[in-house]
Amino acid sequence: MILNSPSKLIINAAIPRRLKWGVAGCGNFVETSFLPALNLIQRSKLISVFSHDIKRAEYIAGKFGAQNYSNNFDEFLNYDFDIVYIAGANVNHYEQVIKSAKAKKHIVCEKPAGMNSLQIQEMIDICKENNVIFSVNFTHRFHPLVLKSKELIESGMIGKIVSVSATFNIDYPPNDNFRFKKELSGGGALRDLGSHMIDMLRLFGGDIVDIKGYLDNIVYKSDVEDFASAVVKFEKGGYGYFNVSYNSNKSFNRIEILGHKGIISLENFIGKKNVSAKLIINLQGEAKKAFRKRANKITYMIKSLQRTILKNQVSLVPGDDALKAMKIIEEIERQCR
Repeated sequence: MILNSPSKLIINAAIPRRLKWGVAGCGNFVETSFLPALNLIQRSKLISVFSHDIKRAEYIAGKFGAQNYSNNFDEFLNYDFDIVYIAGANVNHYEQVIKSAKAKKHIVCEKPAGMNSLQIQEMIDICKENNVIFSVNFTHRFHPLVLKSKELIESGMIGKIVSVSATFNIDYPPNDNFRFKKELSGGGALRDLGSHMIDMLRLFGGDIVDIKGYLDNIVYKSDVEDFASAVVKFEKGGYGYFNVSYNSNKSFNRIEILGHKGIISLENFIGKKNVSAKLIINLQGEAKKAFRKRANKITYMIKSLQRTILKNQVSLVPGDDALKAMKIIEEIERQCR
């Protein structure tokens, strides 16, 4: 199922039989989530690793069987791989995406893709000029129950959308991670967690035309906010709401889509691993239905990118979605200065 309909990208290069990966950035998520998932995919293989810390690059390369590693990004790009996962600090994304595109590497970039919308627009343009795919890692889109929910909404099952709400709250005290240094991250909970929830609002409710947002430091005092929230208006009617935070030990973390004829709720797939997600459908005049599905969103994302590149399909999450999310983030930040 295609959720967006950008013009199809024609790839002139010969289609490889196996997708060869490079990874730029060796943080905890790469080590504990992305690379273990990549190792499960039969037609994908890690070839090269980049980190500013050469010892960290060597360790990750050895742990996951990469042939090469480097702390020089230009040298890293000279190795023979097809696609690069850019996963380091937000401030590095812009330069690394531009260089990767010019080196003819396809790209999947962590969110937010850049420090501002001007950077992301340039990334999109450079990738198009060099005929490479530019995708953003909005992982929640790839969960089978999210895709099923989108399908049910488009079928008209719950009628006209009245509202979409999304919550993503964790406890993440300030530390030495780049996320808490504004010059490296651009911001806190909004850019880190909020980008995912904005994407979910757009996925289910459509384009956003009006925003009212809030940023605050409710529990933890640091250079970046520990709480963000916004109410939005959808172009086609209805409203959306999200809140995200670094300051909550316990939270429900769910998505609810309220329609004129019924409601859909998605639970246990935001901020959780190795548990069954739950889809609840409650329609007027019918008994409530519940479905469970255990799925690794990262493996689904990698498989989707594999199909995109090896079979020349349309990307499920093109760079345009990263640009739209960033423009919403910037508007919330502008309101809260």
